[in-house]
Amino acid sequence: MTVLLVVRHAHAGDREQWVGPDERRPLTKKGRAQAARLVDLLAEFEVDRVLSSHYLRCLETVAPLACERRRSIEVHPALAEGTSAADASALVAELGSVTAVLCTHGDVIWNVLVGLAHHDGDDLPMSKGSTWVVEESDGRLAAVRYLPPPGASA
Repeated sequence: MTVLLVVRHAHAGDREQWVGPDERRPLTKKGRAQAARLVDLLAEFEVDRVLSSHYLRCLETVAPLACERRRSIEVHPALAEGTSAADASALVAELGSVTAVLCTHGDVIWNVLVGLAHHDGDDLPMSKGSTWVVEESDGRLAAVRYLPPPGASA
């Protein structure tokens, strides 16, 4: 069984107000706090691999977790914003039986979840800094649970 911890990057401010390439937009103070709290939020999971989009906000989101777990961050193109559902599904299949953190963007999370569920799905919460815990078996969704952003009020 594969366990995926699919993390939407933490808060990175307003895309429209950022000057420069969007790929270089960093986390805000709020986002850095969310990233730091991700370590405790995911403490119950053994993490074999940490993968991320190449966008700075994704890398910064998982950096504290990777450091704490003594894992390198593997940049994977299938986690970049705008990636196709087929590429996201191929990445999931490639992971095999591991527990992996995947830090990505809202559209890619949707592709991962819908691909595993094999249907169009409904509206899903996608708050920045949130995590979807996805258990996959034989290419199909076995169980899913949503973890709101660390520090968010219930």
